[in-house]
Amino acid sequence: MSNNKNQHVVKNTAHGWKVIGAGNKRATKITDTKADAIRIATRIAKNQHSDTKIHNMNGKIASGNSYGNDPNPPKDKK
Repeated sequence: MSNNKNQHVVKNTAHGWKVIGAGNKRATKITDTKADAIRIATRIAKNQHSDTKIHNMNGKIASGNSYGNDPNPPKDKK
């Protein structure tokens, strides 16, 4: 299994939500709720120093976070 794959949270066609690594054909995990899928994807992304990509019901990416080495980090310091 290759590390550093972005973790996508997408609506499962049968029911619930799935976590799937970028480029994978099979889901890593299928959950009943989107919140559970986000929690699992975040844990995997932190472990692999990659990103999460959270999709809406229509399949478009709505949000996400980076847990890796960002080549273009934000310039503002909050």
